[in-house]
Amino acid sequence: MASKQKPDVKVLKGQEAEDKVLEYIRRMNRPYGAVDVAANLKGAVPKTATQKILVALAEKGELVQKNYGKTTFFVVNQTKIDTLSPEKISALEEDFKKLDDENKALALQIKTATTELSKIRNLPSDSELEEQLASIEDTVVKRTSLLQPLRSGAPPVSSEEVAQIDTDWLKWREEWIRRKKIFNTLWALATDSLPPQDAAILSEDLGIEEDTPEHTALEKSHLCADTKKNLLKRKR
Repeated sequence: MASKQKPDVKVLKGQEAEDKVLEYIRRMNRPYGAVDVAANLKGAVPKTATQKILVALAEKGELVQKNYGKTTFFVVNQTKIDTLSPEKISALEEDFKKLDDENKALALQIKTATTELSKIRNLPSDSELEEQLASIEDTVVKRTSLLQPLRSGAPPVSSEEVAQIDTDWLKWREEWIRRKKIFNTLWALATDSLPPQDAAILSEDLGIEEDTPEHTALEKSHLCADTKKNLLKRKR
């Protein structure tokens, strides 16, 4: 039974049908039988007409036909296909090389831009910068207020006052050394027979405060070193 033609498909005839078949075979550039060509053209050229057109095109040298069993296949004559000249191929190769170099340059720019973007993203945001600036401004205001008395022309310390400060420092420094020596002597006598752990417990129970790291650092500073020299001079 003959297949029914779709009403919206225009059936081609004559040269128009031949051109359609040849155009399809050239575009696909692969072997086809008449049934396949007619089916792929969706009925624009009937199967019987397609077979005749393919044979006619083969006779004209446009196509090459080969038989495989009972089926005949047609393929476009490769000598009829337009090929690129060596000059055109060389020009295309030059274009390809140029575009390839441009792509590499763009890839390098993208890599650099990505690195810069990563650095920018690691920077503080606008809100974080505002918080940091506010904190710095607050610190500046506080320190400026502390320096304000000096700017207002506060009277400097007199040489007599400096001398009195030095005298008081030497006096109380010597007194502190003497009292510390007495305490260490008494404490050694009191804890001589105690294990270190019991001595530590006793010290805690009595509320004895050891020198803090700040005190130790002060003892090693030039201030106390100079005091010791002055004390030696006074004893002589």
